[in-house]
Amino acid sequence: MFKNKSYIGISFIILIFGIYAVPKIVERIKNNNVVQGDRLDRVIPKTTDEDKLIKIGPAPKFELINQDNKKITNETYNGKVYVLEFFFTTCPTICPKMNESMLLIEKKFFGNPNFGIVSITIDPEHDTPQVLKEHAKLLGVKSSNWNFLTGDKAYIFSLANKGFNLYAGENKKVAGGFEHSGLFALVDKNGNIRCRKDDFGNPILYYDGLDKMGVRNIQQDINILLQE
Repeated sequence: MFKNKSYIGISFIILIFGIYAVPKIVERIKNNNVVQGDRLDRVIPKTTDEDKLIKIGPAPKFELINQDNKKITNETYNGKVYVLEFFFTTCPTICPKMNESMLLIEKKFFGNPNFGIVSITIDPEHDTPQVLKEHAKLLGVKSSNWNFLTGDKAYIFSLANKGFNLYAGENKKVAGGFEHSGLFALVDKNGNIRCRKDDFGNPILYYDGLDKMGVRNIQQDINILLQE
């Protein structure tokens, strides 16, 4: 008799639990929210593509002349995602590899009117618009949204070092007479510098233009920004 009452009591508890819990479980399944709960303190929130890319801040404004002798500014790229680098045409060291990487990026997004590339020379005394035009032709550049820019040397050095915090300097002791960063800056449609996080959750700031992984990463993140 006692056992029967125990069974009835247990059955009653199970019934009450089912009435309370089952509708909540069904609702969470419908909302694709099974792992999240009101009292779970360590639930990891869902991340979107936008969450993966950090906003570093507004990209510096610039106004320079391109290979067609036309004025190009940061506003030229309003509404576009673009990649920016500093280089010079006679660079014998890292520039050929940077060129190769940038050409891969151009090929990946060729024909997309919402994507562009900005290559700013740090040797403007040599790299005139005509020289830049020949350089673009030599590289086989096809995109009309890839601008090679030149202008005042002091202005460009300030833009690189103080604006983007990408090193550029003149050094007669090194091959080519100039030194510069091999990093690429990624700018979104609203003119903000964007980047992904490293494995420790820290922003990488810029992408390595000398590394296959860096190129792959920036291509993936360009795709994310184009969809924003």
